[in-house]
Amino acid sequence: MSSPTLPCTLMRFADFEADLRANRLRRHGIRLKLFKQSFDVLAILLEHAGDVVTREELRRRLWPDDVYVDFENNLNTAVARLREALGDTAGQPRFIETIPRCGYRFVAPVSEAAKPRLLVLPFVNLSGDPTQEYLSDAVTEELISVLANLAPDQLAVIARTTAMRCKRGAGSIAKIAQELALDYVIEGSVLRSGERITTNMQLIRSADETHLWANRYDARMGETFAMESAAARAIAAQLGVITAPAAARATVDPVTYDLYSKGRYHLFRATPDHMAQAREYFEQAVARSPEFALAYDSLAELYWYWGFLGFVPPRRSCSSGIYYAVRALEIENTLGETHALLALYRKELSFDWAEVRREMDLARKLSPESPLVRTRYAMSCLLPPGRVEEAAAELEYALESDPQSPFVHIWLGMMLWLARRYDEALEQARILSKIDPEGYLSHFAAGLYYREQCKFDQAIAAHKRAVEVSGGSPLMLGWLGLALAQGDRREEARAVLDRLHRIAQSAYVPPTSFAWIHLGLGEVDEAFVWMERAIEGRDQMMTPIKTYPFFDPLRSDPRYVTLLVKMNLATE
Repeated sequence: MSSPTLPCTLMRFADFEADLRANRLRRHGIRLKLFKQSFDVLAILLEHAGDVVTREELRRRLWPDDVYVDFENNLNTAVARLREALGDTAGQPRFIETIPRCGYRFVAPVSEAAKPRLLVLPFVNLSGDPTQEYLSDAVTEELISVLANLAPDQLAVIARTTAMRCKRGAGSIAKIAQELALDYVIEGSVLRSGERITTNMQLIRSADETHLWANRYDARMGETFAMESAAARAIAAQLGVITAPAAARATVDPVTYDLYSKGRYHLFRATPDHMAQAREYFEQAVARSPEFALAYDSLAELYWYWGFLGFVPPRRSCSSGIYYAVRALEIENTLGETHALLALYRKELSFDWAEVRREMDLARKLSPESPLVRTRYAMSCLLPPGRVEEAAAELEYALESDPQSPFVHIWLGMMLWLARRYDEALEQARILSKIDPEGYLSHFAAGLYYREQCKFDQAIAAHKRAVEVSGGSPLMLGWLGLALAQGDRREEARAVLDRLHRIAQSAYVPPTSFAWIHLGLGEVDEAFVWMERAIEGRDQMMTPIKTYPFFDPLRSDPRYVTLLVKMNLATE
């Protein structure tokens, strides 16, 4: 059965939004469950809104002649399910009117909301010096950021994480455009000569690879923000995107910009050594230019990841990181992603949910289409009170502009797991393994989902692989111990527990790693002791306390309620 081909990818009616490219129907931003057959009927009716679509036309479009089905019953079922999803009735139709002995007509007003999709390919470093790669990456990242914030209601820009995965060897423009459903691609190159940068850019229409625009920009190192702002506006003009006047970010000291760019390069490599190098560069940048907001923002981001990944105790990393987030916003209060990061810090340090929502409201107002803001919103505002279905919908939105982000995929898988949608969660783990085959997150995620389905052999194998690939991460060891204990391999679980105690003598171990193993072994009293320590230490693995499936036997225990009270979640 072929899907309908439509000229517009996003259509709105009443409080619904139909994404015809992704086969998704949403209401108030929340994805609705709808069988593909019913969605295809909706897509055809929207294509011919106001006109009668005959049953024969629907049969021809949805069930080719070489496919045998009970057409009448299948169509009736598809329409009935569609009406149910829309809250519509045949007797008093708001959306779908039945034309007796003929077909159907979509009667509600429909508006098109198509946005061209654009990808900035990683700019090529023309210096011939691999150590200058950080600079071409920095120019690429900033151009993506400027374009994404220029007119988010008119232009969909693929986010940095996905864009950087197209670096060399990703295939032709035609192949990349097909995989990411792109309308336009920007190619470019960067050449540094002393403190000057020459950047060449060209805009390409992906359908026929026609070059629509090209330009060359020369700037001093610290003037690159103004250069990228000018380039972004020129590109937007070529696409017919209307932009409001806005000042470019101020010129930065060339050495400061160089330090900042090097820091960003190391930050995204996310190993302890690279992150330590990133911190040195960012600290030098703020020491040299105390009013450079982006360097403070990067330090805040670095400290959050340090705590989240368990490199340092979360309370300590958050106490340092929140200072940098606040300082960045004191200098430049329009940084939406920084407001979202500050909301995460408020969540982790104070459990002040009103303040978390206030910061996140600002973030969503300033950067409504940012996949990072959407992800942080799901993590800080929706996950803690147990609104995991809404969180999953928000993350699906984030994937539309960052479809190859391991971070978004792992969080979407988590939300689906917490929503007890295990098969869909496992599919996210499979996708993640293709996107990040050398990482450990896909193994970790698969282990969680297999364990919840009592497939302990698969779960244990996946968790062991996660431990191995992560280099023996204490976080991963805790989840392995839980799977071993629940899989009735108690001696092995206790061996993991002993290993964690040895590690804790010289390094940080998340308290939840101990708690999970005691819980799996049925040692509930000891598990509660460790969970209290986890909350006190701001162990982020306690955030899903209201939705962990393996917590179900604990929810009637008064000590569980005490934990909720400590996190200010008893009434959330």
